[in-house]
Amino acid sequence: MESLECPAMMNLDQALNSQQLEAVRTTEGPVLILAGAGSGKTRVITYRIAYLVEEHRVRPENILAVTFTNKAAEQMKERTAALLRTRLGSPLIATFHSFCVRVLRRHISTIGYGNDFTIYDEADQLSVVKSCLKDVGLEEKALQPRSVLSHISYAKNHGLDPAQAYRRAHDPATERMAVVYEKYEQKLRRANALDFDDLLLKTVDLLGQHESIRETLNHQYRFLMVDEYQDTNRTQYRLMRQLTEKHQNLCVVGDEDQSIYSWRGADIQNILSFEKDYPNARIIKLEQNYRSTKNILDASGSLVAKNASRTGKTLWTERTGGDPVALYEAPDAETEALFVAHQILEHQRRHPGDSAAVLYRTNFQSRQFEEACRRTNLKYIVVGGFSFYERAEVKDILSYLKLCLNPQDSISLLRIINTPSRGIGKTSFEALELEARQQGVSLWQALERIVEARSLPARALKALADFRSLIQAFLEQSHECTLSQLVRSVIMGSGYANWLESEGSEEAATRLENLKELANAALDAEKRQERLADFLDHAALVSDTDDFDERARVCLMSLHSAKGLEFPLVFVVGLEEGLFPHNRSLDKAEQLEEERRICYVGMTRAEKKLFLTRALSRSVLFGEGPNTTKRSRFLSEVPSSLLEDLSPGRLVRGAIAYEGPTYNSRESIEQFYRERGKQIDLTPGKKPEPAERNRFRQGIYVRHPRFGVGYIVRCEGDGEESKLTVSFPGYGIKKMVQKFAGLERV
Repeated sequence: MESLECPAMMNLDQALNSQQLEAVRTTEGPVLILAGAGSGKTRVITYRIAYLVEEHRVRPENILAVTFTNKAAEQMKERTAALLRTRLGSPLIATFHSFCVRVLRRHISTIGYGNDFTIYDEADQLSVVKSCLKDVGLEEKALQPRSVLSHISYAKNHGLDPAQAYRRAHDPATERMAVVYEKYEQKLRRANALDFDDLLLKTVDLLGQHESIRETLNHQYRFLMVDEYQDTNRTQYRLMRQLTEKHQNLCVVGDEDQSIYSWRGADIQNILSFEKDYPNARIIKLEQNYRSTKNILDASGSLVAKNASRTGKTLWTERTGGDPVALYEAPDAETEALFVAHQILEHQRRHPGDSAAVLYRTNFQSRQFEEACRRTNLKYIVVGGFSFYERAEVKDILSYLKLCLNPQDSISLLRIINTPSRGIGKTSFEALELEARQQGVSLWQALERIVEARSLPARALKALADFRSLIQAFLEQSHECTLSQLVRSVIMGSGYANWLESEGSEEAATRLENLKELANAALDAEKRQERLADFLDHAALVSDTDDFDERARVCLMSLHSAKGLEFPLVFVVGLEEGLFPHNRSLDKAEQLEEERRICYVGMTRAEKKLFLTRALSRSVLFGEGPNTTKRSRFLSEVPSSLLEDLSPGRLVRGAIAYEGPTYNSRESIEQFYRERGKQIDLTPGKKPEPAERNRFRQGIYVRHPRFGVGYIVRCEGDGEESKLTVSFPGYGIKKMVQKFAGLERV
């Protein structure tokens, strides 16, 4: 046998701490590794794989590791490859969904599907739902397609078929949803298509029905490792039980304090009940944090300790001290965003290499922070926007390619049958859909029937016949030419490239560049010896966070998108009751605990400096407001001894809360400064020294003849011509030129 020695593996005692070492060397039977934030879980998984191969002579192909994102899987592959020096093969490291696609492409015919099935993404699923609503005579106003799709996904994740969903319906709306669910399943089956939930469900069904396939996979994958176990749902749980039925060598790595995906089916009980499910399981805790300072860990740990649903662990670090966690309560949302932007500017001026993240609970909050970044000339990216594969022109060409793999894919056919325009109008569409509905066939089969029967006027018939010939030509090419040649042929042969070129606009040129990049992606896939199905599977399974650029200086993203990432500087913003925690969670203890975990995840992304911010007033509905907000309970759950309050002061909080005419009083302002060790005299008529009066800069307090005391949040330029942006409690943001403003420094 070829030697599998790897020099890096010879120094385990130096590479790993004692808890990590125990996790790596515990290889037999069920193991639960409770890995706190920043405790090196990826390091443990990769070293464990290498240890199995190196010390226990396990063949790499007998090891399976699954995680949730392509990015995490790729990172794990790279780290594992760096540890292993063997040409005997590689362990399979994949996402849950890509592993299931791998199994289904090989065996799905045993449960009645074709191996050339199409994977429908969310946009495709919504198109199917809209078609179903039309079929059953329901307008989209009566049932929102996204709501129906969410209902269908919930039913699937809880093992409910359409009949069971109908029996559980509790009102006319859920009854109608169950009817649409049945139509939805019929359309997918007719199109030989699967949605994301089906990838898991059909794999579990397949293994449940066919013992021989289950035994084959058990024999092949003798060691199974699961990353982010707290995010698994019940279907994934069943899949893991099936895959480890024979050997029981299951190692799961997770952190119940970071379970934040219940809305998509994740079940925290999977990790909390592991010892009950596996009575002989070994439990190992990774508690040493390598990411954050002690102050950040203490603050986040105090917060999440309020939750009841946790196993309990205490993170610690050798990085003692660190800056206190900063708290900033702004008078309004605009000031909050400007404060964040200026803090990033100041921090990056002192630490040019540091990146920053602004983390919010809901995506609508990004607007204020984007505007603040633009106003301060900060370059930023928004994570969670369109993936490359979600762009319209890319999806169009992918739809042509999907028809090359599976002509029964009605959603893809509908998308491109008249894109670019080829004279197939509304009448032809309606005829196709009617034929498909009456005959119970796919749109492709309906098209063939209509063309053969010549049942439409000559002009419409010719357009349909030309389209059929085009797709048939692409089908033939898919068997004869390389993947990259096929993609280029579709881009040119469909008329798509000429269509964009004829537009002559800058936008059209950009879209054409995207198609060239798609052709490049096909060439890269070809070099990896991927087939058309592999290429389309990758495009369907890519997520928005897979496009995250770690070199970005400033990232704006939701707290959910930030999971698994880390930044030197982090802002958790919008900490207000009803926003964070979200108002949908306030009445249910388990949902409130998840909101607390979301906050914990955000806080533990920070390496050096953490800011917690909120706005005391916020416009929340169609431009109405401003509405007074209530302080998030999470801020009160962080010990005040760990917080440094950078807020404008009690006068601001008093103003927003409308505590009466005294909020701008001389006494309250003087009291504010006395508490901070400063003595000032604001007796009427007494002026500050001229030098003090004219020194205006960001962060100081000023008095205006009309608006009272305010806080300078931005200063552009120098001297009397400088432009000031000032937040005045009760009056909002005001912009003024210094020499005309009539301001006095407080």
